[in-house]
Order: sequence, then structure tokens, then C-alpha cells
Amino acid sequence: MAVEPAVYGASERPPRGDYARANADYTCAQDYARYTRADHDTYRRLYERQSALLPGLASEAFIAALPSLGAREQIPRFEDINERLHRATGWEIVAVPGLIPEVPFFTLLANRKFPVTDWIRTPEEFDYIVEPDIFHDLFGHVPLLFNPVFADYVQRYGQGGLKAHGLGACEMLSRLYWYSIEFGLIREAGGLRAYGAGILSSSGELPYAVQSPEPQRLPLQLERTMRTRYKIDSYQQTYFVIDSFEQLFDMTA
Repeated sequence: MAVEPAVYGASERPPRGDYARANADYTCAQDYARYTRADHDTYRRLYERQSALLPGLASEAFIAALPSLGAREQIPRFEDINERLHRATGWEIVAVPGLIPEVPFFTLLANRKFPVTDWIRTPEEFDYIVEPDIFHDLFGHVPLLFNPVFADYVQRYGQGGLKAHGLGACEMLSRLYWYSIEFGLIREAGGLRAYGAGILSSSGELPYAVQSPEPQRLPLQLERTMRTRYKIDSYQQTYFVIDSFEQLFDMTA
């Protein structure tokens, strides 16, 4: 029996990705041979543009870990990344056909497996894509999984997600994911920096989140963060700031 795709937010767009090839846990083979020359070129250009923006805006921990992704001229092979990632923090990345439901998502994280969408945006979507694609997931999320403290936080989030699902509290927990793992800011010695994947993979939101006077920036407090709603189709009006990944981990103990 084929698994059902997940829909991003309240979108009426049909889900992307071939879910017919997914296993019961929503994982699938990367199927590297199907990437076209245009796919690899899109990844290369995205990587080139985004990496040039990082100095002074991205977390030093992220910048230090980015080379661990390996290939930047083409889409990396997941097994190559996993050799380095498992050695560093015991994590691995697994291919998925697109967005997946909450319980399979939490289960993968709780077992130190990070789901990565294996298709890439079209050239027409180069500057903006609604759903997360392979560039967002690899470039935005995976480097910090090489950081032991942050990697432990992501696993703890997955474990908490499974508990929250049983209590009907997933919406509140999704806001914590959004404002930390996706759109978090961290205060470092050099000033405010981004560590959230949604910021780090966006050429427009990266300078906006760190430097613009427009958004509100607040210290991350669990109760306030989980009460704050978010939008998926515009820059954030509020960002939450941590002082260290240890603080983030300890908050969710």
C-alpha cells in the first residue's frame, strides 16, 4: 500500500514528489542517476550564491561545518555524506520523496535520521520555492548535524514530538521547530548570526533576519515561542534568539 503525501501548511497545491516509491516509513532510495545536468547546475548555482552570503551573517558553527557536505559542484550522494556524518555525531540522512507526516518525521529524528527531500527545484523556482527541496534540506539543515550539541537537540526534539503527538500538542511543538531549527538566530562573539535552515538557505531572508531593523527579535523562551504563530510564505515578523546550542538543548530537557 502506497504511503500518503503530506501537504505543506494549508496549501491547496498538489504535493510534489513520487510517493509511490516510498517505504512504509516514507524513506526511499536517492536514485542519483535520475538527476539531470540541469539539476546539478541548479544545485551548484544555489550553493555558490548562498555560500558567498554567509560571512558575517551565518553562525560560525554552520560555516565551519559546511565543507562536510562535500561536493558543491553537483548534488552530493547521500551515502558519501553519511560516511562523514555518522562518524561525527552518529546521525545519517535518509531520502524522502517530499514532506512527510508528523509521526514518521518525529520517529526518524528520534532515531538520529534526518529526512532529506531528494528532488530539486526547477530553474524557474531558483529564487523561491514553497516546499523544501534537496538544496534547502542539505545546505540548510545538514551542516549543523555535524555539531554534537545541536545534533542532540534535534534528536531530543523528535523524541518530544512523539510525546506531543500523543497529547495532541503537535501544533505548539511545530512552532518550536519553526523558530529554532528553521528560523533561529544565535548571539555569538561577532554579533547576531543565523543558524536556522530556512534563513541559511534563503538569499533574501538571510540578510533580512540578521540585519534589518524591521523584524522583532526576542530571547527564545519556550512558552512564548510555542504561542507565536508563523507564516510560510513571507519573511518572519519575529525571530527568537539563543546564546548557545547548549542553552537550546537544556531548554528542552
